[in-house]
Amino acid sequence: RNHFRLKVSRSEFPSHTDAVLTFRNRNAVTMAEGDGDRLRKYCGGCHCGAIKYEVLAPTELELVECNCSICLKKQNHHFIVPAKQFTLLQGENELTTYTFNTHRALHRFCRVCGVQSFYRPRSNPDGVGVMPHC
Repeated sequence: RNHFRLKVSRSEFPSHTDAVLTFRNRNAVTMAEGDGDRLRKYCGGCHCGAIKYEVLAPTELELVECNCSICLKKQNHHFIVPAKQFTLLQGENELTTYTFNTHRALHRFCRVCGVQSFYRPRSNPDGVGVMPHC
């Protein structure tokens, strides 16, 4: 009942078929209607529990497999939502930010456990990239 499907788009291999995965998130809690699309409220956070958030996202998530230098090293798979659909519930003071190159992407992570559960993408500065496994 808390399963959802993920479609992974591999931007660096456009000729490859996108993968569709079934993912279980024990924190997917409710359904909501928004803008004519079915949205689901997901709750997530970092490993130590200092950072907690809620996000409204489609029931079927399309993940981006980013191919920039830092995302390749972190194996960053994420989905992007408009910033208004993301709410940081706790931990603003526990977040630290890493930037590089253009300094437009804000790679935010917990300063206690080091987990990055969301970030502000350079390609979509009005959105939030959320890691579904968090």
